[in-house]
Amino acid sequence: MTRTNRYLRDIPLPGLEDGPTGYRGPNVCRIVGITYRQLDYWATTGLVKPSVRDAVGSGSQRLYSFEDILLLRIIKRLLDTGVSLQRIRAAIDYVRERGLDLRHVTLMSDGQTVYAADDQQQVIDILNRGQGVFAIAVDPLYEELEAEVSALPAERAAPPVSRAGATGHEAAAGQ
Repeated sequence: MTRTNRYLRDIPLPGLEDGPTGYRGPNVCRIVGITYRQLDYWATTGLVKPSVRDAVGSGSQRLYSFEDILLLRIIKRLLDTGVSLQRIRAAIDYVRERGLDLRHVTLMSDGQTVYAADDQQQVIDILNRGQGVFAIAVDPLYEELEAEVSALPAERAAPPVSRAGATGHEAAAGQ
Protein backbone atom coordinates (compact mmCIF):
# COMPACT_ATOMS: atom_id res chain seq x y z
CA MET A 1 0.00 0.00 0.00
CA THR A 2 1.39 3.38 -0.88
CA ARG A 3 1.50 6.41 1.35
CA THR A 4 -1.15 9.06 0.74
CA ASN A 5 0.46 12.31 -0.34
CA ARG A 6 -1.03 15.43 1.17
CA TYR A 7 -0.65 17.40 -2.07
CA LEU A 8 -2.13 14.83 -4.43
CA ARG A 9 -5.77 15.18 -5.28
CA ASP A 10 -7.13 11.65 -4.96
CA ILE A 11 -10.39 11.95 -6.84
CA PRO A 12 -11.53 8.44 -7.77
CA LEU A 13 -13.03 7.70 -11.14
CA PRO A 14 -16.69 6.62 -10.98
CA GLY A 15 -16.96 2.96 -10.02
CA LEU A 16 -13.34 2.69 -8.89
CA GLU A 17 -13.62 4.14 -5.38
CA ASP A 18 -12.23 1.10 -3.55
CA GLY A 19 -8.68 0.68 -4.86
CA PRO A 20 -5.38 2.49 -4.34
CA THR A 21 -4.59 5.47 -6.57
CA GLY A 22 -2.13 5.12 -9.43
CA TYR A 23 -0.95 6.75 -12.63
CA ARG A 24 -0.89 5.26 -16.13
CA GLY A 25 2.31 4.66 -18.05
CA PRO A 26 1.98 7.37 -20.72
CA ASN A 27 1.50 10.07 -18.06
CA VAL A 28 4.36 8.66 -16.00
CA CYS A 29 6.64 8.71 -19.06
CA ARG A 30 5.76 12.32 -19.79
CA ILE A 31 6.44 13.53 -16.24
CA VAL A 32 9.65 11.51 -15.80
CA GLY A 33 11.01 12.24 -19.30
CA ILE A 34 11.45 8.66 -20.50
CA THR A 35 10.02 6.63 -23.34
CA TYR A 36 7.27 4.08 -22.90
CA ARG A 37 9.74 1.46 -24.13
CA GLN A 38 12.10 2.32 -21.24
CA LEU A 39 9.26 2.18 -18.73
CA ASP A 40 8.10 -1.19 -20.07
CA TYR A 41 11.65 -2.60 -20.01
CA TRP A 42 12.24 -1.42 -16.45
CA ALA A 43 8.93 -2.95 -15.32
CA THR A 44 9.61 -6.22 -17.14
CA THR A 45 13.12 -6.54 -15.68
CA GLY A 46 12.00 -5.59 -12.17
CA LEU A 47 13.92 -2.34 -11.83
CA VAL A 48 10.70 -0.45 -11.08
CA LYS A 49 7.59 -2.57 -10.84
CA PRO A 50 4.30 -0.67 -10.72
CA SER A 51 3.18 -1.01 -7.12
CA VAL A 52 -0.49 -0.12 -7.60
CA ARG A 53 -1.28 -2.52 -10.44
CA ASP A 54 0.92 -4.55 -12.76
CA ALA A 55 -0.08 -5.54 -16.27
CA VAL A 56 -2.00 -8.81 -16.36
CA GLY A 57 -2.31 -9.52 -20.06
CA SER A 58 -2.90 -7.74 -23.30
CA GLY A 59 -4.66 -4.40 -22.96
CA SER A 60 -4.30 -4.09 -19.19
CA GLN A 61 -2.80 -0.88 -17.82
CA ARG A 62 -0.04 -0.68 -15.26
CA LEU A 63 -0.62 1.85 -12.50
CA TYR A 64 2.35 3.51 -10.79
CA SER A 65 2.33 5.05 -7.31
CA PHE A 66 3.88 8.40 -6.47
CA GLU A 67 6.85 6.57 -4.91
CA ASP A 68 7.30 4.58 -8.15
CA ILE A 69 7.40 7.86 -10.10
CA LEU A 70 9.94 9.28 -7.65
CA LEU A 71 12.19 6.26 -8.18
CA LEU A 72 11.81 6.57 -11.95
CA ARG A 73 12.79 10.25 -11.80
CA ILE A 74 15.89 9.35 -9.74
CA ILE A 75 16.87 6.68 -12.26
CA LYS A 76 16.41 9.14 -15.12
CA ARG A 77 18.62 11.73 -13.39
CA LEU A 78 21.34 9.14 -12.78
CA LEU A 79 21.19 8.05 -16.43
CA ASP A 80 21.41 11.68 -17.54
CA THR A 81 24.67 12.08 -15.60
CA GLY A 82 26.23 9.08 -17.34
CA VAL A 83 25.76 6.33 -14.76
CA SER A 84 25.14 2.95 -16.42
CA LEU A 85 21.83 1.20 -15.93
CA GLN A 86 23.72 -1.76 -14.45
CA ARG A 87 25.22 0.46 -11.73
CA ILE A 88 21.88 2.15 -11.12
CA ARG A 89 20.29 -1.27 -10.66
CA ALA A 90 22.95 -2.16 -8.08
CA ALA A 91 22.39 1.14 -6.24
CA ILE A 92 18.61 0.65 -6.18
CA ASP A 93 19.09 -2.91 -4.89
CA TYR A 94 21.37 -1.53 -2.15
CA VAL A 95 18.74 1.01 -1.07
CA ARG A 96 15.99 -1.64 -1.11
CA GLU A 97 18.02 -4.24 0.80
CA ARG A 98 18.77 -1.79 3.60
CA GLY A 99 15.22 -0.48 3.75
CA LEU A 100 16.33 3.12 3.26
CA ASP A 101 13.66 5.77 2.72
CA LEU A 102 14.50 7.27 -0.67
CA ARG A 103 13.04 10.61 0.32
CA HIS A 104 15.76 11.08 2.94
CA VAL A 105 18.71 9.70 0.98
CA THR A 106 21.25 11.66 -1.02
CA LEU A 107 22.60 9.76 -4.00
CA MET A 108 26.07 10.61 -5.29
CA SER A 109 28.24 9.30 -8.05
CA ASP A 110 31.72 9.73 -9.45
CA GLY A 111 30.47 8.38 -12.78
CA GLN A 112 31.44 4.83 -11.86
CA THR A 113 29.98 4.15 -8.43
CA VAL A 114 26.72 5.34 -6.92
CA TYR A 115 26.81 6.21 -3.24
CA ALA A 116 23.85 6.49 -0.88
CA ALA A 117 24.15 8.72 2.14
CA ASP A 118 21.45 9.23 4.71
CA ASP A 119 23.18 11.74 6.96
CA GLN A 120 25.45 14.75 6.53
CA GLN A 121 28.55 13.09 8.02
CA GLN A 122 28.61 10.35 5.38
CA VAL A 123 28.39 12.96 2.61
CA ILE A 124 31.38 14.83 4.03
CA ASP A 125 33.44 11.63 4.33
CA ILE A 126 32.83 10.70 0.71
CA LEU A 127 33.63 14.16 -0.58
CA ASN A 128 36.84 14.39 1.46
CA ARG A 129 38.36 11.48 -0.48
CA GLY A 130 38.94 13.87 -3.32
CA GLN A 131 36.64 12.22 -5.81
CA GLY A 132 34.51 14.41 -8.01
CA VAL A 133 30.91 13.46 -7.38
CA PHE A 134 27.47 14.80 -8.11
CA ALA A 135 24.61 14.47 -5.67
CA ILE A 136 20.87 14.03 -5.99
CA ALA A 137 19.18 15.15 -2.80
CA VAL A 138 15.92 13.27 -3.00
CA ASP A 139 13.85 15.37 -0.59
CA PRO A 140 13.77 18.47 -2.86
CA LEU A 141 13.20 16.19 -5.86
CA TYR A 142 10.31 14.61 -3.96
CA GLU A 143 8.68 18.00 -3.36
CA GLU A 144 9.21 19.09 -6.99
CA LEU A 145 7.75 15.85 -8.27
CA GLU A 146 4.82 16.00 -5.85
CA ALA A 147 3.72 19.28 -7.42
CA GLU A 148 4.03 17.89 -10.96
CA VAL A 149 2.27 14.60 -10.20
CA SER A 150 -0.66 16.37 -8.54
CA ALA A 151 -1.61 17.65 -12.02
CA LEU A 152 -1.78 14.11 -13.45
CA PRO A 153 -5.10 12.30 -13.70
CA ALA A 154 -5.14 9.55 -11.07
CA GLU A 155 -7.30 6.48 -11.11
CA ARG A 156 -8.12 3.83 -8.59
CA ALA A 157 -7.24 0.21 -9.15
CA ALA A 158 -10.21 -2.07 -8.69
CA PRO A 159 -9.64 -4.93 -6.22
CA PRO A 160 -8.12 -7.94 -8.01
CA VAL A 161 -10.59 -10.58 -9.17
CA SER A 162 -9.69 -14.24 -8.70
CA ARG A 163 -10.34 -16.83 -11.38
CA ALA A 164 -13.46 -17.97 -9.51
CA GLY A 165 -14.84 -14.44 -9.82
CA ALA A 166 -14.36 -13.38 -6.19
CA THR A 167 -12.47 -10.21 -5.37
CA GLY A 168 -9.15 -10.53 -3.58
CA HIS A 169 -10.84 -9.63 -0.28
CA GLU A 170 -13.55 -12.27 -0.66
CA ALA A 171 -11.06 -14.91 -1.74
CA ALA A 172 -8.86 -14.13 1.27
CA ALA A 173 -11.83 -14.44 3.60
CA GLY A 174 -12.64 -17.85 2.10
CA GLN A 175 -16.00 -16.75 0.68
